This record gives sequence, C-alpha cells and structure tokens, in this order.
Amino acid sequence: MADVLQINRNHLSKLSPPQSPRPLHLTHHNIRPMSPSVIPEEPKGIPQAEVVAPTLKKDLTLDTKDTEAEVDVLIQKMKAPILGIDFTHYGKTEKPKKAPVQLLNIGAEKLLHELDDSSATNLIQGKCCGGGCCRLGPSSEVPTPTRSPSEVLDLPTNDAFKDLNLKLTPLSSRSRLSNTTPLPLKTISLEPVSSGTTHVSTVDTHPPKFVTPHPPYGIFSAKIFDTRELTKENAEKRTYHFDIDVTDYPEEVEGVDFRVGGAIGIQAPNHPETVDSIFSLLGVSKAERDEPVLLKTEGGRWPTIWGEEEARSLVTTRRELLTWTVDVQSYAPTKNLLRVLAEYCTDEDQKTILLYLCSKQGQAAFCELRTGPYVTLEQLLTAFPSCKPPLDHLLCNLQTLMPRFYSLSNDPHFSRHEHRRIVEIAVSVHESENRWKAGNRTGVGSGYFERVARNMIDNGATNVTVPMFRGLMANPLAKEFIADGPMLLIGAGVGIAPFRGFVQRRLQNANCVNKVWVLQGVRDSLVDELYHGEWGVSDEEIKKVVESRRGTKKYVQDEVRAQADLVWFVINSLDGRVFVCGSSKGMGEGVEQALCDVAVEKGRLSASEAKEFWKKKKEGGQYIAETW
Repeated sequence: MADVLQINRNHLSKLSPPQSPRPLHLTHHNIRPMSPSVIPEEPKGIPQAEVVAPTLKKDLTLDTKDTEAEVDVLIQKMKAPILGIDFTHYGKTEKPKKAPVQLLNIGAEKLLHELDDSSATNLIQGKCCGGGCCRLGPSSEVPTPTRSPSEVLDLPTNDAFKDLNLKLTPLSSRSRLSNTTPLPLKTISLEPVSSGTTHVSTVDTHPPKFVTPHPPYGIFSAKIFDTRELTKENAEKRTYHFDIDVTDYPEEVEGVDFRVGGAIGIQAPNHPETVDSIFSLLGVSKAERDEPVLLKTEGGRWPTIWGEEEARSLVTTRRELLTWTVDVQSYAPTKNLLRVLAEYCTDEDQKTILLYLCSKQGQAAFCELRTGPYVTLEQLLTAFPSCKPPLDHLLCNLQTLMPRFYSLSNDPHFSRHEHRRIVEIAVSVHESENRWKAGNRTGVGSGYFERVARNMIDNGATNVTVPMFRGLMANPLAKEFIADGPMLLIGAGVGIAPFRGFVQRRLQNANCVNKVWVLQGVRDSLVDELYHGEWGVSDEEIKKVVESRRGTKKYVQDEVRAQADLVWFVINSLDGRVFVCGSSKGMGEGVEQALCDVAVEKGRLSASEAKEFWKKKKEGGQYIAETW
C-alpha cells in the first residue's frame, strides 16, 4: 500500500510556482517639474480552487470529478507533500477512475482512515500564517466526543460563528482527528487571598504597579492638557491631537530627554465594555470581577511585560488582569487557545469543531481562520457559547498586552504654554468592521485615545490622565535629526506628524529657513490635511500637499518623481537628508520605488544601481525611513 500511496516527489520538484505638479521653490537652483508616472496597482486576490473529497460507493469505486486543472493550482501551493496520494498523474481518461487493487483489499473503513476523510485539508499553503499549522508534531489522539449516531454536526447558529466562515465540509461524526494539539498546561492560578488582605485598585485610570513596560522605572500618570480633532467630518480616518503635560516627569537617566522625532510609550487598556462582555461570556459574576485574588505564576515575565523571568505571587483582581495584561483583540487565535476552549466546551459538536481546528485534518481551515480578518476573544466565546474555560487557564494562552508608541509632533523644547512642558502627539483611529455585531472595532491604543478625547470634548472632563513613559528617543527619526543641512520630509496621513517638530526646530535657526521641504500625502485636503497652517511659516513656502481622492488625484510618490531635481539636490548635498514616514504598505513601498526612479533618471543609474545607491544612503544616515 505504501508504494501505491507514495507521492511522486521527483515530479513535484519539477513544478515551478507561478510567478503635472507644481514644483517646490528651491533657492538658487533651477527645478523643473517632471511628468507624473503611472501609479502601480497592488496585485489582486489570488484565485482559489475547491477540491471535492472522494466518496465511497458500494462497489468501492472512488467517484472523483475531473479536477486536474484545480489540482495543478493546489500542487503549486503545496509546501511539502502531506497526503499519501499521487496528484501528479495528469493523463485524462473518459472512464471512471478505479481504486487500485491494493486499496480495495484493505476495506472501506481503513481506506477512509488513510485518506483522513478529506483530500483538501492537509494541503499546506505556500505562505505560512504563523500559527504553527505547517509543522506537524507528534500525534496526539483526542478521545472522540460522546454523541448521537448522526454524523451531521449541529452547528451554532449565532452571527459570531457564521462570521468565522469555517470550512467544515469534510468534518462529521466519523472523522478521525490526529496530530491534535495537546492541551496546554495551566501555569498560573488565581487563589483566594488571606483574610484581612486589602487591595486598592486603579483599574479605571492606571495599570497595576507590577505592569512594567519601562523597567526599572514605573509608568507616569500624564495629564492631558488639551485635545482636539484634527480631521473634519466625513474624513475617512479620524485623527486627534493631544497636548500632554510632562512638566513633572521624573528624571530617569542623566542626559536622556524628550527629543525631536522621538516617541512616547502609552500603556493602553482594553475597552471596559469588551472586558465586561468577556466576563459575562465566561460566567464570572460581577462580585468576582473586582474582588482581590492571589495570582501565582510558575515563571516567565507575564504579567509584568519586561520584568524578570521568575515565579510570582501578586495580589490583584480579575478585572485588572483582563484590562491591563492580556491582548484580547490584536492577534489571530493560536491552536493552544483553541485547544483550551475545546477542553471546556459542554456541547459535543462545538468541542468537535474546535478540536478539528487543532488537528492535522483541520489545517487548511485553521490557516484560513488565521489569515482572514482578526478574530477577537469575545467573538470566539460568543461563537461557541458552551465554552466557559476558567479564567486562569485562559490567561495562560493569551498574548501580553504591549504598550503602543506615538511619535512626537512638536519640538519638545518649545512650548506654547507658559510654565508647562508639553509634548504633542497625533493619533489616527484604526477601525475595522465588526460583521457579527453592531458597531466597528477600534485598535487598542487608538480606540483608547479616542475615548479620552471624546470624554474631554463632549463631556468637558478635566484632570484626565494617560499612563505614559518616555519611550524611544533613539529611534531613527530622532537619532538622525540634525540642526543643519538640506532636509526633505516625505509623509502621508499621520506619518506627517513628527515632521512638524522637525520644521519647528529648523525655523529657530535662521540659516536653515530655506533648507527644509515637506511633501505631504492626504486623501482630501479639505477634511484630512493634518496641521494645516501650523508649521510656523506659510505652508506654501515649504510644503506641497498631494491629494489622492480629489483634484489631480495623485499619491505622494508621484510628487516625489515630479520633484526629482529637489530630491537629487538634497540627497547629494553636504549633510542633506531625506526622511520618509508613514504606512509601509502602499506609501512606503511606493515612495522607495519613486526614489529609485529619481536615481535612475538624474544619476543615469540602472535599476539595480539605484537600489544600491539608496541602500548606501540609508547606511550612511542620509536616507531615513520610519514605516509601520
């Protein structure tokens, strides 16, 4: 049988996978506008093929429809041969395909076991989703859930489950699951505190003291001095400006201070409504959520973020842990998490589905779950309502809630407020559609800042603080900023914010007034141009705004090509620097290609030489890109 099921590896190895703007004013230099280039479009979605699982008939003939073309596509996507089936025989025939004699002799039940009751779920995607599904570990057999003789699963009917869009076609009560992820160990425990123990919680405003993203220093409660919305109504993304008072920020390291182009860290919490929803789904009573408990860990850094790796015993509350220490929405679910959820399902069909996603047979479905829109913990618990794991076992298998970093949008040595030291940031709200319930989901950090802003703007709240620490003052933007030499600043969206501080600092030096230029990309300057009129000089003197949704409908990379003379002058000048800041997808890649095009045109270089040119400029600190 092994000879019949052996994949023709030699054959598989031979298969190869499918393969007119206004120029800015430049003193003493003649800059002529260049014609805009065609903007390259992003590749469209990769076509998918469906493979129908073979079904056994009474005469044991494998009824397989003619899917050679689809199989070709699937083979090209295979990372390694997993099925014991030769997909590489492409000879077409008018006759039904018969099972070989060797397979007929082993019986129908055993044949189904060899085929794993599926012909598609064992194929490995060419691109790893990062969930560990490409690595088959030692077999871990899971007891078959007790169920009725019916082989049809009773699927949940709620919207959260439907939105997961799980591919469960091969799954039935007859399915044998193998290589299932073992149940992760429970490495923490929540125990009652001794009588008389008191605990003062600041869960609504500040993280517990044991949360240390900036060791050995604590987190500073920084007062929001002022806030306003930078974008106007109907803007595609909402962006807010914050003035943060750091007058009383403690000195930590001598000589280390807030710098132009630097970034501060914010330890943002999970949304309070999401936290309460998860508690309700887990069956945790309102009284239990806020009562003191003794947290014991067996090792590692959690829940401190960057504390020492050691066992801990801490007094806290369940609400503090779920609010400040675990990320319940930013990461795709892991097999360990799904395995824990399966363990505590009281509904056998729901348990079977979750175990399937943790098995070899469910690899394809698991990959799709991870590579699609991120699924939150709240959605998973809603989709599988019979699943109510203990909080301590659940916390073991969630990602640590990490701090968010925000670039300064001002020169921190210059303040508009007398006797107060203010750092300024701009925050764009990252939003995604919630298809399974009303409303949209916002990012952890940006959603937190929007709640703070609306509370102050709409409700007139005062004395509002945010948990802050001095963050990255040696990042590329801050490290490579110098007070002299020509400077070209290229940014899109909120990526333009740190350049405002650059310009403020430059304008304090009379020798540098005519040596800084800004290329700003926006969708529509009427609603989402950030910091219009706030650059210290007339915007038209130093800045060119490019709109992608109205007017000439151009992207910032088009303006880079149009300002080829300026780009080439700056990068080849003594102490000249080109800075790029913004999203790496689209803008970052497009600007980098545009810079290479400028080098080809102005430097008469080949494409490869142009890439090498900018690589050396980056190594020399003249080309600085900060993208995310």
